[in-house]
Amino acid sequence: MTKKPPSRARTAAFIEAMECLPVPQVPEGQDWTYELKLDGYRLEVVRAGTQTTLYSRRENILNTKFPYIASALQQLPQGTVIDGELVAHGPDGKPNFNMLQNFRSAEEHIMYYAFDILVYRDRDLTMLPLAERRNILRSVITPADHVALSEVSDQTAKEMLTFVRAHGLEGIVAKRSDSIYQPGLRTGLWSKHRVNLGQEFVIGGYVPGTHGFDSLVIGFYRGRDLYYAARVRAGFVPATRREVFGQIKHLKTEKCPFVNLPEKQAGRWGQGLTAEKMKECVWLKPEAVANFEFLEWTGADHLRHTKFAGMRDDKEPRKVVRET
Repeated sequence: MTKKPPSRARTAAFIEAMECLPVPQVPEGQDWTYELKLDGYRLEVVRAGTQTTLYSRRENILNTKFPYIASALQQLPQGTVIDGELVAHGPDGKPNFNMLQNFRSAEEHIMYYAFDILVYRDRDLTMLPLAERRNILRSVITPADHVALSEVSDQTAKEMLTFVRAHGLEGIVAKRSDSIYQPGLRTGLWSKHRVNLGQEFVIGGYVPGTHGFDSLVIGFYRGRDLYYAARVRAGFVPATRREVFGQIKHLKTEKCPFVNLPEKQAGRWGQGLTAEKMKECVWLKPEAVANFEFLEWTGADHLRHTKFAGMRDDKEPRKVVRET
């Protein structure tokens, strides 16, 4: 009989988030559990002493943006760390990332879904199996106006996929019930499968234009290298262009950050970035991340019919990889 790993003393403080591995198919089997993939912000809650602090995955404190979430979790036991997702629900009840960006006007629609507990009463739980951590989490989280538990489905992977597609949801998160919590790692014991096409990309440049830019130049990491994926013009109104430009203009640099540029030809869909076209670009340090929707990937790792969805200040650029 395998002995349960003992919990050990640990002061409640920020812990780097465990990552989900993007997969083309949902893993199946009795050891896997399934949750809906929610389109929101990863949010870690730390209750230490008399303070409840909300952390983004980049360790930014978000209490001033979401004070009602901190207030709703003020009753957590001291010495507790919770992992979860902050989500805004649209009029149709589905997660709406754009509403989450307009957090000041969307308060009544914003929920925090807790899905893991890492520290409880200053005891480290990260070495316990996920199934045991979830049991502890259920005893700690009391559903409230802005707080709920992320539901674990008892459906099979195939049934979950059918449900997600039928309701137009983003995808599925699959987790091994015996997985320990591995901060900062993407081991595959947690995985995510997208049904719709959309993900985060790093903004590595722009083509100047009205209200700051005409199009954004975006890409993803493969190992240590940033690869160009698309130029994006759709999804902006003048106010959005000005707002985004204000967040990226200070990142200007002389060096192109993409390792696969220039390209020899513009390509069938015109997404290739040739040396001549690159002369129009302003390059940026690869530090800004945003969400984009698109129709499909091409064989050259480019995107077709790409649309801006919203900025992400909670995502570490180096962890932005191709997900489909």
